[in-house]
Amino acid sequence: MTLALWISLLGASIIISFTPGAGAINTMTNAMRLGFRGAIWGIIGQQIALLIHVIIVAAGVGLLVASSPAIFAAVRYAGAAYLVYLGVRMILSKPDVSSESTSQTRVSGRWAMVRRGILVNLLNPKAIVFFLAFTPQFIQPGQPLAPQYAIYIGTIIAVDILVMWFFFAATARSFQRFTTTVRGAKILNLVFGTLFIFVAALLLLIH
Repeated sequence: MTLALWISLLGASIIISFTPGAGAINTMTNAMRLGFRGAIWGIIGQQIALLIHVIIVAAGVGLLVASSPAIFAAVRYAGAAYLVYLGVRMILSKPDVSSESTSQTRVSGRWAMVRRGILVNLLNPKAIVFFLAFTPQFIQPGQPLAPQYAIYIGTIIAVDILVMWFFFAATARSFQRFTTTVRGAKILNLVFGTLFIFVAALLLLIH
């Protein structure tokens, strides 16, 4: 990959990562619950999903998903349903602001955050379609593919981790003071739960 092509990839990756979506909302939610450092577990899950998306596209399965309305619709509805589930669960949850509860969540919730991060990004068929259109712009078929894909996915993941952690998770710090009271925690749960449902609606309505 030439330097000029990599700079284009870097710029595109930055713009994509800063675009608000389910991943950003998930990161901010995790940061408010478990702090800036704890949010990294959800971000790791989201990067695993990005890696899976690129592998799917590279293997040609993405073309099948994009060309089959039934498969695309099934994944789309599954993704929207999962986001609605997260939103409703957050809205209906009873906040526990005790330090003991936060400590237990911090220890036991890491793998749950990884799994949720994977599902939030993976159950988005538009991401597969996006990578189908995006990937060929930066992969040259006449050159060795392995190093190109390594640079490609490495750049996307590195940028997304930096943006998610140092922008969205850091931004969530300003809301953390609300989590110290039951009323504040309820308001945040309502706001971010509603955002999850809103993103689900966009996933269904925007084609």
